[in-house]
Amino acid sequence: MLVAFLCICLYLTLEGVVVKVFMRDRHRDFTWKDSLRLPPIEQLFNGITPFSAGGQPAQLVAMLQSGVDGGQASSVLLMKFVVFQGMIVINFIISLLIGFHYIEEKLHALAILVLLGFLIHLAVIVGLLMVMYWYQFTKRALNILIRPVAIFIKPARYEKMRLRLNEMVDSFYQESLKMKNEYKMMGKVCVVTLLQLFFYYVIPYFILLALGVHHVNFIMVVSLHVLIFMIISLFPIPGGAGGAEYSFSVLFASFVHSNTKLVLAMILWRLITYYFGMIAGMVALMIKPDRVKTE
Repeated sequence: MLVAFLCICLYLTLEGVVVKVFMRDRHRDFTWKDSLRLPPIEQLFNGITPFSAGGQPAQLVAMLQSGVDGGQASSVLLMKFVVFQGMIVINFIISLLIGFHYIEEKLHALAILVLLGFLIHLAVIVGLLMVMYWYQFTKRALNILIRPVAIFIKPARYEKMRLRLNEMVDSFYQESLKMKNEYKMMGKVCVVTLLQLFFYYVIPYFILLALGVHHVNFIMVVSLHVLIFMIISLFPIPGGAGGAEYSFSVLFASFVHSNTKLVLAMILWRLITYYFGMIAGMVALMIKPDRVKTE
């Protein structure tokens, strides 16, 4: 059980390492304390907002508290998001090949949710890549796609939304140019992010071992957790409540034959992967950030 807790600590720590790597060339005096402070804050606000929408703004505010320029902070968070999404998709494709048939056999409805989650994450990555490599085409296409929205909202509001969308596309394109030039740093971040996700995905395996369930396939358990992660992202309720517990109990029922152990495993899993991060986030909010020197 201690190993499972160690894994979630490593998951949060490695995300802090990613922040530190990105900030190294921007603010060398951005401390390790502030780098490690961001991931728990992200976990807290992801956990209390629908679709985990609050994590990014909360991190931005935390970086502003450290004296980081808003543009630089947004740049770092954007690159971190792109890498994280990319690594999720790579992990998911591998896990899909290993564990999808198992989900389809157990519950057809979950298989549909898994595929839907994958398509959403894939669409995000494809959209970002299109902005990076087909900037003008993508920008024109987006402006055409949002035209029907004008039917349902006031012209002034539509124009404001259109301008905001174009600003976001322009901002990401400028950052993508930097990403292309910083390929060595991006390679390091990708490796660290893969390790980060690995430590998160192996948590159920060590929980099952702690409960005396030894005859489990490590690769299958990890693959199923990757798929559960994808299912959770579809539920609008904070923390994916309901969907997370249901998918865990259904998918791991064949490994744990005792209902009592299965419920206990699910509770421990949620405590470690959800509530622990939120508690750590509350602690992180109470820690006073260091201020970087204004350049």
